[in-house]
Amino acid sequence: MLRKVTLLAAALLLVGGPALANSGVEKPMAVDFSFEGPFGRFDQAQLQRGYKVYREVCAACHSMSMVAFRNLGDPGGPFFDPKYSAATGQTSNDNPVVKALAADTQVPDIDGETGDAITRPATPADYFPSPFPNVIAAKAGNGGIAPPDLSLMAKAREGGPEYIASLLQGFGPPAHGVTLAPGQHYNRYFPGGVIGMAPPLAPDKVTFDDGSKSTVKQQAEDVAAFLMWAAEPHMEARKQMGFSVMIFLILFSGLLYASYRRVWRGESH
Repeated sequence: MLRKVTLLAAALLLVGGPALANSGVEKPMAVDFSFEGPFGRFDQAQLQRGYKVYREVCAACHSMSMVAFRNLGDPGGPFFDPKYSAATGQTSNDNPVVKALAADTQVPDIDGETGDAITRPATPADYFPSPFPNVIAAKAGNGGIAPPDLSLMAKAREGGPEYIASLLQGFGPPAHGVTLAPGQHYNRYFPGGVIGMAPPLAPDKVTFDDGSKSTVKQQAEDVAAFLMWAAEPHMEARKQMGFSVMIFLILFSGLLYASYRRVWRGESH
């Protein structure tokens, strides 16, 4: 009997643990992203700014192993150009902006003659490189915890891009009763309030090419939008397909109803 009670108590602690950890955490701020809603679309200028925030700030610790440079030029992407699409016989691999962005990044490789480890300028076919050579190095450089990959982060966290934008703006002095150990920071949107990541953003830390004012809020929302695109790059195509399917179903329902009336016209019940 005692064993059963002990197991039940342990189960209740496991179920209740997340709720206790989340107590006192603020709800993510409401952000009016352009891609929200059934007809929402990504703001290309915002995606370009978000990519720059990721490359100049986030990429120092976080990988995006599921995103290739060529994806930046795909339809709906930050640097999509209709001149480089399947319709023209060229692809994002031929996009000069994508080529330049890739070439500006060094990726690991193997020398074909000596077998030695080398680095070389990336090509559009290469995926975003990891800031660390392996997981052990990532843990060693970050207090024993490897920074998470951001490829799907906007879909993996409850609240999605709103949570990311809020988290990046949520650093501050600890709440009453919260004690921080060395290397820890307080964030009012993080479960438990204590996070190992230091505040990554600061005013004017990134200079935007379009002249947008580089506030922490702007940087946070832009990189959150970019991470949402990375997690769901085909969102616009999916919405367009869904809209087309709805139109088809409405027309089909009308034709079906008209056929029904025609077939049963004059029939007595």
